Amino acid sequence: MPAHDLFVVYLISVLLVLLPSWGLSKLFVKAGIPSWKAYVPFYNTWVMQEKAGRPTYWAILQLIPVAGWFITMGIFIEWVKLFGKFSLLSHTLAAFVPFFYFPYIAPHKDTRFIGAEGVKKSYKKTGTREWIDAGVFAVVAATLIRTFVFEAYTIPTGSMEKTLLVNDFLFVSKLSYGPRIPNTPLSVPFVHATLPGGLTKSYLEWIKIPYTRWFASPVKRNDIVVFNFPAGDTMINKEDYLSARPYYQVCKELGRGNRDLGRQAILADPDSYPLTVRPVDKRENYVKRCVAIPGDSLQLKAGVLFVNGQPAYQPPASEMQYEVETNGQQLDATIMKEEYNVDMDPEKQEFAANPEKGKNSYYMLLTNEARDKMIKTGFAKSVTLYQISDRTDFPYDTIHTNWSVDNYGPIWVPKKGSTITITPENYSIYNRIIDVYEHHRSEWRGDKLYIDGIEGNKYTFGMDYYWMMGDNRHGSQDSRFWGFVPEDHVVGQAWLIWMSWEKGVRWNRLFRRIH
Repeated sequence: MPAHDLFVVYLISVLLVLLPSWGLSKLFVKAGIPSWKAYVPFYNTWVMQEKAGRPTYWAILQLIPVAGWFITMGIFIEWVKLFGKFSLLSHTLAAFVPFFYFPYIAPHKDTRFIGAEGVKKSYKKTGTREWIDAGVFAVVAATLIRTFVFEAYTIPTGSMEKTLLVNDFLFVSKLSYGPRIPNTPLSVPFVHATLPGGLTKSYLEWIKIPYTRWFASPVKRNDIVVFNFPAGDTMINKEDYLSARPYYQVCKELGRGNRDLGRQAILADPDSYPLTVRPVDKRENYVKRCVAIPGDSLQLKAGVLFVNGQPAYQPPASEMQYEVETNGQQLDATIMKEEYNVDMDPEKQEFAANPEKGKNSYYMLLTNEARDKMIKTGFAKSVTLYQISDRTDFPYDTIHTNWSVDNYGPIWVPKKGSTITITPENYSIYNRIIDVYEHHRSEWRGDKLYIDGIEGNKYTFGMDYYWMMGDNRHGSQDSRFWGFVPEDHVVGQAWLIWMSWEKGVRWNRLFRRIH
């Protein structure tokens, strides 16, 4: 576990036993214990275990990362039993909100210390209660771990190949960048935005919590990050659409390049295009590599990425599409896979003939290692990067930018607190940040810009932003198509491959750290 993650884990452990101290001190007095002992982390729980006649080594087990949190909850439950609190509600409050519950019960006259012997005489748990307690604890514990510690995630597409493969199963660390408090806490456990078997929302928006992140740590350049899809705020709520065909992409298609016309067509036909609006934490999860952090400038030149004027880091397993002229030897699918990691299966779309250039010419998706090996062994006479001239979607401006997949930018990544001048040339790059992510209202009136009704062309960013790209640059829908990722969309860091599957287990990928 990285040092930052470990620090956050133990900081939470200390807070769990320290925050309830004020209420605990009042209960300590009722139990005949000096009140000051309630304010010493972990010693206070040792004393509680002694008084309850329970094993004192539980206090030491609290130091086990993550699992120790739930041991602390168990100690608190045993503690309130000493005061005659036996109901499921009492135990739930003691476990999850002791910093509210202990001060609430401490001054009550009916809160009397009955001791361990009193508990034995008064408390008999039924079999039904045992099952209910176990079920509630399991659901809540799993939900807390999923929300604040790590979450399982599956790679659905090849946009990160060969670093991550389709059907790699990941653990995503929520601690790496700090646990993010859900915007919509009222939701069904263990599901994301919709209930299984349909398109019904799995959450209620009666309570909305503004963006809050505990123990925040910034995303580092070249981290592999899981985040909520920024362009997923509005979606067409049908199986064939959602993140597969994003709303803004469909607007462009229906309007033949004019998004406003496409939007009007969608709004005019709600039966064919039922819309749903999702809060940030319920937007689809994407995984990409962060290639530029706040304050960076980036540019793609002939398929080569530059960050701050220097060639960017090239992940060793990333792949690009090349035109390969071979030495004429007959190609063998097994050798191509084993020696060069190229799958000739047409469904994989990693290999195709290039008849326009001759019978020995092919298109291949190659890693840097495979490209260099082909040249070194003499298998290839030439290996040339195949440049894609297709236009990208972002920014949505055909007048001031003419950027393509392999020739893009330059573009500056916004940094919190930085102020820039907004011009007609860069407005299309930053207006979504102003209007959507940071909830202002910008508009041009003639040649003057108004933000929230006030004339002015200066804007100070309220959040950090990141630029995300897939390692499979020619097969990735990433920031080149939908722009910046705001800090409040960051879910966590892809940390470990715990399972991988393709017609059976990929044993060589199990428990592999992700880089």
